Amino acid sequence: MNRELEYMFVQSARVWIPDAEEVWKSAELTKDYKNGDASLQLMLEDGTSIDHKLDPKTKNLPYLRNPDILVGENDLTALSYLHEPAVLHNLKVRFIDSKLIYTYCGIVLVAINPYETLPIYGSEIINAYSGQNMGDMDPHIFAVAEEAYKQMARDERNQSIIVSGESGAGKTVSAKYAMRYFATVSGSASEANVEEKVLASNPIMEAIGNAKTTRNDNSSRFGKYIEIGFDNRYRIIGANMRTYLLEKSRVVFQADEERNYHIFYQLCASANLSEFKNLRLSSANDFLYTRQGRSPVIEGVDDAKELCTTRHAFTLLGINESYQIGLFQVLAAILHLGNVEIKDRDSDSSIIAPNNRHLTAFCELVGVTYQDMSHWLCHRKLKTATETYIKPLPRLQATNARDALSKHIYAKLFNWIVEHVNKALVTNVKQHSFIGVLDIYGFETFEINSFEQFCINYANEKLQQQFNMHVFKLEQEEYMKEQIPWTLIDFYDNQPCINLIEAKMGILDLLDEECKMPKGSDDSWAQKLYNTHLKTCSLFEKPRMSNRAFIIQHFADKVEYQCEGFLEKNKDTVNEEQINVLKASKKFDLLVELFQDEEKATTPTGQVPGTGGRTRLSIKPDKGRDKSSKEHKKTVGCQFRNSLQMLMETLNATTPHYVRCIKPNDFKLAFSFDPKRAVQQLRACGVLETIRISAAGFPSRWTYQEFFSRYRVLMKQKDVLHDKKLTCKNVLEKLVQDQDKYQFGKTKIFFRAGQVAYLEKLRADKLRAACIRIQKTIRCWLARKKFLRQRSAAITIQRFTRGYQARCLAKFMRRTQAATVIQKYQRMCVERKRYRQKQAAALAMQTILRAYMARQKYQALLREHKAIIIQKHVRGWLARCWYKRCLEAIVYLQCCIRRMRAKRELKKLKIEARSVEHFKKLNKGMENKIMQLQRKIDEQHKDNRLISEKLVTLESSYASESERMRGELSRLRGAEEDAKNKANQVLSLLEELERLKKELSVTQQEKKTIEDWAHKYRDEMEKMVSELKDQNGLLKKEKDDLNRRIQEQGQQMTEKMTRAIAQETQQLETDLNEERSRYQNLLTEHLRLEEKYEDLKEEFAHSSNVSKPGHRRTDSTHSSNESEYTYNSEYAESEEGHRAGDDVTRGMDTSLTLKLQKRVTELEQEKQSLRNELENKEDQFQRARARDDAQFRKARGAELEYESLKRQELESENKKLRHDLAEMRQSLLADAATGAGAPGSPAYKVLLDQLNASCEELEVRKEEVLILRSQLVSQKEALHHKETMTEPSVFAQDVNKLKDADELKQAYVGLKDTNRLLEQQLQTQRRTYDSEVESLRGELQNVKEENNRQQQLLAQNLQLPPEARIEASLQHEITRLTNENLDLMEQLEKQDRTIRKLKKQLKVYSKRIGEMGAGQTEGQTSPGQMVEEPIHPVNIPRREKDFQGMLEYKKEDEMKLVKNLILELKPRGVAVNLIPGLPAYILFMCLRHADYVNDDQKVRTLLTSTINSIKKILKKRGDDFETVSFWLANTCRFLHCLKQYSGEQAFMKHNSVRQNEHCLSNFDLAEYRQVISDLAIQIYQQLVKCMENILQPMIVCGMLEHETIQGVSGVKPTGLRKRTSSIADEGTYTLDSIVRQLSAFHSTMCQHGTDPELIKQVVKQLFYIIGAVTLNNLLLRKDMCSWSKGMQIRYNVSQLEEWLRDKGLMNCGAKETLEPLIQAAQLLQVKKKTDEDAEAICTMCHALTTAQIVKVLNLYTPVNEFEERVSVAFIRTIQTRLRDRCESPQLLMDTKMIYPVTFPFNPSSLALETIQIPTSLNLGFLTRV
Repeated sequence: MNRELEYMFVQSARVWIPDAEEVWKSAELTKDYKNGDASLQLMLEDGTSIDHKLDPKTKNLPYLRNPDILVGENDLTALSYLHEPAVLHNLKVRFIDSKLIYTYCGIVLVAINPYETLPIYGSEIINAYSGQNMGDMDPHIFAVAEEAYKQMARDERNQSIIVSGESGAGKTVSAKYAMRYFATVSGSASEANVEEKVLASNPIMEAIGNAKTTRNDNSSRFGKYIEIGFDNRYRIIGANMRTYLLEKSRVVFQADEERNYHIFYQLCASANLSEFKNLRLSSANDFLYTRQGRSPVIEGVDDAKELCTTRHAFTLLGINESYQIGLFQVLAAILHLGNVEIKDRDSDSSIIAPNNRHLTAFCELVGVTYQDMSHWLCHRKLKTATETYIKPLPRLQATNARDALSKHIYAKLFNWIVEHVNKALVTNVKQHSFIGVLDIYGFETFEINSFEQFCINYANEKLQQQFNMHVFKLEQEEYMKEQIPWTLIDFYDNQPCINLIEAKMGILDLLDEECKMPKGSDDSWAQKLYNTHLKTCSLFEKPRMSNRAFIIQHFADKVEYQCEGFLEKNKDTVNEEQINVLKASKKFDLLVELFQDEEKATTPTGQVPGTGGRTRLSIKPDKGRDKSSKEHKKTVGCQFRNSLQMLMETLNATTPHYVRCIKPNDFKLAFSFDPKRAVQQLRACGVLETIRISAAGFPSRWTYQEFFSRYRVLMKQKDVLHDKKLTCKNVLEKLVQDQDKYQFGKTKIFFRAGQVAYLEKLRADKLRAACIRIQKTIRCWLARKKFLRQRSAAITIQRFTRGYQARCLAKFMRRTQAATVIQKYQRMCVERKRYRQKQAAALAMQTILRAYMARQKYQALLREHKAIIIQKHVRGWLARCWYKRCLEAIVYLQCCIRRMRAKRELKKLKIEARSVEHFKKLNKGMENKIMQLQRKIDEQHKDNRLISEKLVTLESSYASESERMRGELSRLRGAEEDAKNKANQVLSLLEELERLKKELSVTQQEKKTIEDWAHKYRDEMEKMVSELKDQNGLLKKEKDDLNRRIQEQGQQMTEKMTRAIAQETQQLETDLNEERSRYQNLLTEHLRLEEKYEDLKEEFAHSSNVSKPGHRRTDSTHSSNESEYTYNSEYAESEEGHRAGDDVTRGMDTSLTLKLQKRVTELEQEKQSLRNELENKEDQFQRARARDDAQFRKARGAELEYESLKRQELESENKKLRHDLAEMRQSLLADAATGAGAPGSPAYKVLLDQLNASCEELEVRKEEVLILRSQLVSQKEALHHKETMTEPSVFAQDVNKLKDADELKQAYVGLKDTNRLLEQQLQTQRRTYDSEVESLRGELQNVKEENNRQQQLLAQNLQLPPEARIEASLQHEITRLTNENLDLMEQLEKQDRTIRKLKKQLKVYSKRIGEMGAGQTEGQTSPGQMVEEPIHPVNIPRREKDFQGMLEYKKEDEMKLVKNLILELKPRGVAVNLIPGLPAYILFMCLRHADYVNDDQKVRTLLTSTINSIKKILKKRGDDFETVSFWLANTCRFLHCLKQYSGEQAFMKHNSVRQNEHCLSNFDLAEYRQVISDLAIQIYQQLVKCMENILQPMIVCGMLEHETIQGVSGVKPTGLRKRTSSIADEGTYTLDSIVRQLSAFHSTMCQHGTDPELIKQVVKQLFYIIGAVTLNNLLLRKDMCSWSKGMQIRYNVSQLEEWLRDKGLMNCGAKETLEPLIQAAQLLQVKKKTDEDAEAICTMCHALTTAQIVKVLNLYTPVNEFEERVSVAFIRTIQTRLRDRCESPQLLMDTKMIYPVTFPFNPSSLALETIQIPTSLNLGFLTRV
């Protein structure tokens, strides 16, 4: 032991230490504990270090904490350390962190009130817990109820559920949910709906027995024990209620913040109702009995509405309206009685004022006189042996007497209601067993405790004793069962406390004795208690400071009781005269009935209620006293003791189940946990005592397989033996040295407390060491791998570095050498360049110098030359100048000289002239001159002759010119005259000119003005034009923007319409599926009612057989299902059966027969009303459809008329174009020889005009086409809007006429059908419109193409010669006419086909009309048939002289056919040896022959017999999967044959020519197809249920519990409520079992020839069931929510997907049904820490609801300590992110949901004439035709 302690109390070990605030606080050891240490070094969770001192006497160490993997367990007994802090912490973690309010504690269910409505009580939760073992699911009140129900059925023993706890802990709600569970899972055995009545008793009892307290808004102020009775089939047949210790004092007094009973406030809240006017009620604040608590209103509660619920419950339980009004009168009278004011007359007497309105109202309500009541309220009668005295009462005593009367009246009323509730719940059926639900008060202790608390705690002492003994007994049975040596376990026995209370001379006995004393008082009774028990009983104490109180040490705590009021409450006295006054009431029978003799009042139920509301008291009367006196002398304590004794006897005779309700806080805060309050209640309710008893023995129990699986890691290979039991023994002996710490049982190993934690620590240390070793090895491997990788990398780097360095060196050397060479050549180049530069410079300098020198020399030479020239010229100029001067001088000299000489000569001449010589000389000169003159004269004569000649000429010209000049002169003279004449005009013109000049100046001014205005206007216009251009630009821009927006909006509208159409399509598909599902559910309900009716008939017949042994039952082959197609013989047989039944039911229960007949009548009426409603809806639909068709035809006629006019216009235009073309041809031919085709010619102009006209016409036609298109679109939209707007108004008037819910439901269904039909019609019209629009578009396109061809033809004709033009036009015309003829031929063929089809239909209808008009003569036919009747036997059967695929039978062989082919057929042999669907083919071939011979009676009877026989065989063998699958396949095949050979074009297109010849010719079986389709739906649903029943036991075991991957999930320690299959033993189901069963289903359906599409739907449904059941169990099992289990689930799902892949069913939608389960498994495996993880989870889990995600996160439980729990903050983050999801708050998936089934048409390629009938079917009476 010391070794283990030292091993457990080491550093980092966690312990619990006491704390004043939190009760227990967690701490961690910072130093190892050594034996003998006086203290422990601890560190609290907040980091505070403390030194915890150990008790020096006991040296007890603090409690150890359980490992983290055990925290939050479903069962507290699964904890390794069983002590108070472990229990408290486990409950807190489950309640606060996981939001789980239920926890097991061994056999006790601990329920913590969440003060919040939780979605864990729905019908889906009930279905999930139904049939499950208690340890398989998470703790729940439904699990306890299911365990009680199962044990009652299994052990044939009555059960009890004991619900206890403080006020406000949720006892009543828990009891209510338990009763709801029984009512749901069991149902009632009759049509009286007993389970509804049982549940209806709750609102009544809550109204009259519940009140608001400071701890609870709906606190039960009485105890009740409800026995729910069951018959031998364990269905509810009735109930009975016992009540205990009603708190009557609450009627007259309430503490602060409390209320009276709810019923009073409900009445006051409804005082304004007309039926309550005479009660004279008002607000609750106006009455003393309802205003003392000063809290008349409960938040969130509508008292008026609650009264309606109460009254409805009264009605349901058979308490009529008059009795209810009577009850309310009594309650109102109590309120008025409380307001009666009693005043002092003197010190010893009192008086009531006359005409007190409240007392008047009281007397009027109860029907008594005012004087009597007021008198006896203030007086009392005293009787002695000889005389009777009337004594006045003081005001205080009178007031107490008034309150006592009120309490007594209310108690009587309470008992009367309980009695009538029991009467309503009683039944005549023999009760086989019962389950009792005890809702009783828990242990109570207040500051002031009185008689009520004493009785309550006394009852709890008795219940605790029974609980302890039961727990002790279970422990003993477990040990003996496992053959473990039994050692007496020391547990608290509270028998001494019970003896103190109820034994002889006990507290109650002394109290009764004191009550009998004439002058007994509370003080004297207290002194007797002190004297009797103070020194003799250690459980009884006296307070130090009081002589009127006593203390009792109860099992839960010490309680101090105040003696004041004990005697008065125990006596419970009432003034008898007041009672007599009330009994004397003549107007109020109910009041008299309340105060009847007790025995007489309770005889209907055998119940004897006491004055305090206790029931079933068997009290023997004392002799010598009358009965009424005896009952009044019976004390409350004695009555309560007797009733409690009876209760304990009842509980001891049953198997108890315990529910302990805990109140987490006193402030009603949701999910708030107060450790102090919780510990007080845990100690008081016995939970800790259960833990202590368990911890005293061997609380931890493991099976050998569980121990081996869990602690396999602690074993060595050599320790593992084939015998696991021996292996476990050997290992335990090595691990635990002290053999007292464990015991080996037959199937389990029992451990002392703490041993599992010790083993868990060993396991964790071993795993930690293994992990360290693995980590070491892996880290070594990783380090070595890293080192080798680094070494390899270093070598590689070195290699590359050295290579790089070598390359760099070589590169450097090469660069150096290259640089040297480059330098050499560069230097050479530089030197050469420098040399060449110097050389060039030298040469340049030489050149320049030489040039300079040459230039200088040249310049010198040039200057010298120029100087010479200058000198030459200068010298020449100088020489010339000198010469000129010389010459001028010489000439001047010469002149001077010559002048001088001349002068001299002149002088000489003058002298000589005067002399003869002078004359001679002169004459000599004259002669020369004369000669010269003579010559000149001759020259002049010659010139004169020439001149004369010219003159003659000039004269002549002059003459002419002169003539001309004369004429000109005359003209000029005339002009002169004219000028003279016009001179005057000139003057006037000048004047005019002046005027015009003036006007011109004015005009110029005006012109200038106008020009200025024009400039201004032009500027303005230019400005305006620019603005307009800008605006135009903006408009164009806006136009472009608008066009772009229009295009974008068009695209958006297109996309929106596409999305809307897609959504509408999806919505329509959803609605269609919903309608299918609703329709199929109605079929299921109809089938259920039929089966129920048949069961009732069978029971009726069975009871008839029992009562009359000679009665014989009908033939088993007779169909019991009455359908609308049943023929007359069946009705006759049923009538005979009814007559026979009437003969034998004389000794039966008449009420049952009447109920059955009434139910059958109601069903028939309902069926007829549904049929009438359907007919009415069909008529309305037909009228609405006819009206819509008429409007549509009218609109369509106008539209077609408009289109025909347009076509006519187009044809006329075409004719016009042809005419123009002809004219053009003629003009071209006429002018062909003259070149008329040249530009400017008439033909060219005609052609051009016609082309322009054609172009204009084409534009006009385009506009018309656009107008037509827009009109079509608008008409289509208008029609669609009209249809959508008129759809809801078709049946609006009828819907307003509907009165009840059934009619509304029928109307809704009819409206849905109508909407669906209208939708189909709308789709048809849409398709018609679309086709018409497409045809119009095609026609317009043809017109365009025709115009284009005309234009092309014109262009081509213009290029051809005239003869070729004519030929081409003729060829074109011939082609056009040919195309038109082909189109007309196609239309003619279509019309011919339509005519033939109509003729065929007309022929069929004429035959039917002829048959209907033939009267009663069966063989008479119409004249139209007589002509064609010989054709049938001659042409059809004997045309090819072979088998036509028909079978003939006689009418008397029909039952034999049905019997051999349906009722006695073995599916296994048919499926294996014969073709699939053979019975369906045979039946259809028989049906074909009946159709062939035109025998409608035969067709009807064959189909009816077939349908009824299939129903009968399915009812008889409905649990056999092969039978149901076989007939589903054959029914579908029969339905497909009816469609395939119906003659409808939609179905015939899949047939061969030969098959089309085999179509039905005389009858339309569409209605029967619907009936057979309904039958197929029923068979499908039955098949699904059959497969579900087979798979249901396998799903949870195979998908969740079985370890498909061995060793992944470890088994955690479990408590007393162990799971039944925690480890897969032999015979348990595995995943392979599920896969094998699915394969068996699939192969069987394939052998039976089931349609592939139907197989896909079946598989999808099965996978949905697998996924839903698995997910629901996962959500209700905390032990399954772990990482390893998620991996197991994903592996199992992958195996199912692999099965789908192997069978080719991946596209059937089955995989999608598993998506929620897959996402739940992924949720278990993903990280759950950061916000990124939360976002990933929200994105991933789209198929799970928010409630499911949060539930999985709350349930997530680590299997090993290496895993981490999900933090509360992370769950809150998930909830915040998923807050905006719009989804159902439902937690569980609906496992009963069945997808709506469809039967796609699947034609058969099998020819009917090739089918052979095997002899094994015994159908030799069939003849092949």
